[in-house]
Amino acid sequence: MVRPYGIKVNKRKERAERYDKEGDEEDEQPKFEKKQKQKESVKKAKREAISKAEEEEENEIAEEAADELDVGIPIVVSDNKKDQTGVIFVLEKASLEVAKVGKTYQLLNSDDHANFLRKNGRDPAHYRPDITHQALLMILDSPVNKAGRLKAVYVRTEQGVLFEVKPHVRIPRTFKRFAGIMLQLLQKLSISASGKREKLMRVIKNPVTSHLPPNCRKIGFSYSSEKLVNMQKHLSTVCNETDTVFVLGAMSHGKIECDYIDDFVAISGYPLSAAYCISRICEALSTNWNII
Repeated sequence: MVRPYGIKVNKRKERAERYDKEGDEEDEQPKFEKKQKQKESVKKAKREAISKAEEEEENEIAEEAADELDVGIPIVVSDNKKDQTGVIFVLEKASLEVAKVGKTYQLLNSDDHANFLRKNGRDPAHYRPDITHQALLMILDSPVNKAGRLKAVYVRTEQGVLFEVKPHVRIPRTFKRFAGIMLQLLQKLSISASGKREKLMRVIKNPVTSHLPPNCRKIGFSYSSEKLVNMQKHLSTVCNETDTVFVLGAMSHGKIECDYIDDFVAISGYPLSAAYCISRICEALSTNWNII
């Protein structure tokens, strides 16, 4: 009887299944398998270290920006009283959207993410977070705020996220740091002052009308409004008795459509940017209240 020859088969290396192996019993495993397990644990530790480094790098900009966000010192007039009338700004349709681009989450804008937006079937022209940045700088740097007449600032994004900005916040001057702040705010839902528990910016519950004072007058601004007014004369009739809410759009194109607005007005016969519109409002308020 002829002894059969053994057939040599090329076996493929089976890839180790990635799962938690801490519950396995080591007594039933052969020595070779134990060595393989040790090698896999070393590789796993390296992978975790690399992923941790990437995560730290991802949040570096946001953390640096958070360090820059500090409480400013508002200049309050000597005769400031609790019952003194003031103003509230509401920025509607702000283009502040976070998405995962590559391995990191970023605040989308038309300059840095044009290709990414086109691949996902979106128009890059609509992603303008710099409009919100400029508008907030114009509001918070105004003499009206430094005189203590600014009560609050609210921003609502295109996705319906509503957040509050305290009047004494110092917004970062550069857009890169502002983007890091917005990224952190939309992910963690609040930002506190460095070394303090006070929340300078926080996401709040809709609708915005639940956060507005009672009996306040709400004025919306739009170039398409048929009511063209002189801002100086118009404010002298509405801002001295009750708190006034100014509602503006923080988007590149379109019109704000809010059912809580009492009156829509236009302050110029030409289309204006949100920042310049705010500057004209604040200038008229400063003149009306004799803030120099």
